Amino acid sequence: RSVYDDQPNAHQRFMEKLDACIRNHDREIEKMCNFHHQGFVDAITELLKVRADAEKLKVQVTDTNRRLQDAGKEVIAQTEEIIRCRVQQRNITTVVEKLQLCLPVLEMYSKLKEQMNVKRYYSALKTMEQLENLYLPRVSQYRFCQIMIENLPKLREEIKEISMSDLKDFLESIRKHSDRIGETAMKQAQQQKTFSTALQKQNNVNCGRNMHLGRSRILESKNEITLKRTFEEDDEHEEEVLTAQDLVDFSPVYRCLHIYSVLGDGEIFENYYRKQRRKQARLVLQPQSSMHETVEGYRRYFSQIVGFFVVEDHILHVTQGLVTRTYTDELWNMALSKIIAVLRTHSSYCSDPDLVLELKNLIVVFADTLQGYGFPVNRLFDLLFEIRDQYNETLLKKWSGLFRDIFEADNYSPIPVANEEEYKIVISKFPFQDPELDKQSFPKKLPMSQSVPQIYIQVKEFIYASLKFSESLHRSSTEIDDMLRKSTNLLLTRTLSSCLQNLIKKPHMGLTELVQIIINTTHLEQACKYLEDFISNITNISQVTVHTARLYGLSTFKDARHAAEGEIYTKLNQKIDEFIQIADYDWTMSESDGRASGYLMDLINFLRSTFQVFTHLP
Repeated sequence: RSVYDDQPNAHQRFMEKLDACIRNHDREIEKMCNFHHQGFVDAITELLKVRADAEKLKVQVTDTNRRLQDAGKEVIAQTEEIIRCRVQQRNITTVVEKLQLCLPVLEMYSKLKEQMNVKRYYSALKTMEQLENLYLPRVSQYRFCQIMIENLPKLREEIKEISMSDLKDFLESIRKHSDRIGETAMKQAQQQKTFSTALQKQNNVNCGRNMHLGRSRILESKNEITLKRTFEEDDEHEEEVLTAQDLVDFSPVYRCLHIYSVLGDGEIFENYYRKQRRKQARLVLQPQSSMHETVEGYRRYFSQIVGFFVVEDHILHVTQGLVTRTYTDELWNMALSKIIAVLRTHSSYCSDPDLVLELKNLIVVFADTLQGYGFPVNRLFDLLFEIRDQYNETLLKKWSGLFRDIFEADNYSPIPVANEEEYKIVISKFPFQDPELDKQSFPKKLPMSQSVPQIYIQVKEFIYASLKFSESLHRSSTEIDDMLRKSTNLLLTRTLSSCLQNLIKKPHMGLTELVQIIINTTHLEQACKYLEDFISNITNISQVTVHTARLYGLSTFKDARHAAEGEIYTKLNQKIDEFIQIADYDWTMSESDGRASGYLMDLINFLRSTFQVFTHLP
């Protein structure tokens, strides 16, 4: 700045000084170059000498490089192979690790498929739970896992549908097999009751042996035969004892219940099952229109109902909450009302006492069977008392026909006995005692006609028939005795009395026949006390008991005798009128010839023979 600014001509002076400095430097450089020139020349000389060796070395290096490259190609290839193998090894290790995570999932899924194929649906659901909660979360990043996760709900629905289909098949199966289940249950209950009754009778016979020795021997022999038959029947059926489980496979119910419980739809399943069973109950309780015509119709009806409730009782005891005691009691009360209504309706159509008795026996077995399963059956036994009255009515109608047949077949003449054997035969049928007649020699005649022992036998048969219905009704001996006496009184006062009245009123009955009817009624009246003893022996109830009813045979036969006596008086007057009406008077006779008219002689002879017949009257 001072060169340009301070002094004039300073620039020129500066340039001069600069040139002087440059020259000075050039002299120094020249000195230095002169000093090093020889060394430079020597170096160039050395380089020229090395040049040939350098070219030779270059050739050797090039050759060595070529040979080294050729030799290294294989090494490179092996190295690349090693690198590739190590990458593969690393990938394999990774794959193995991942497969170790995936294999349990695949194994569980394969197990699931196998369980589905062999229909182990409950186990399949458990496997699904393990897959979802334990295995699939570990490998959820893979696509196949997503497919599995999407398939699991579908499999659950498939299991629900299959199990529901199995349940429907089961419901159809038990609907078809309910009658067989019920028949088996009723048969077992009947065998057990027969066995218990035989033992009880045997014990009663042993206890009362000293009090009723003669009667006990008869009962004892009968009970021993019954007990023996019972043991034989038990031996025969011992190997054939079947239960509901033997006849029906309940596994679909258990399986379906478990499946729906696992899926959280247990309540849906319970409601569906109960709804379907209620529908089946209504079908079972619906009788066939021709059920009242045969015993088999009633037996099948009862068997189906018993089978239905045996299955429900089994389900109640082997499942938790599928059905409850409240549900079964409600179902039973509904069924019982329907059963009683059906039996009232159909039993009213029964006119055959044997069919009514069979119906009663079926109802008793039916009630005892269901009572053994804990169902209340008191209303059924109340119904049996209604049916008993109907049974007695059918018996009365049947015995009315029997009495009419006996009266039609009677010859209304004393029974002739030629020897002791014939006399004993008659006495064995009818309790007749007459010391005066016993003193007479054979042949002789018993005062009553053939209809008397036959009527007596039929009354005893009626008592037996009435007793058959009274058995197994869970009533005391006093009540049974009272029922038998009431039924027998109805037979005597209504049926037999009506038959006697109709017989007496028949136009073809002559005076001799009417007299014989009076004699017959007298002996039948005397036999009433033997009928009372007969009833007492059957029921083991003494006649001295305050509440024991008496037989009304006295009034029945007395009324019949009064009717017969009135009919005799009427017919006798009619006969006398007939004799007088046929009189033929000779109005031209001048005087009497001293003889009575012929009709008067005939009338007197008729009256003489008729009064001779009257001597047989009591």
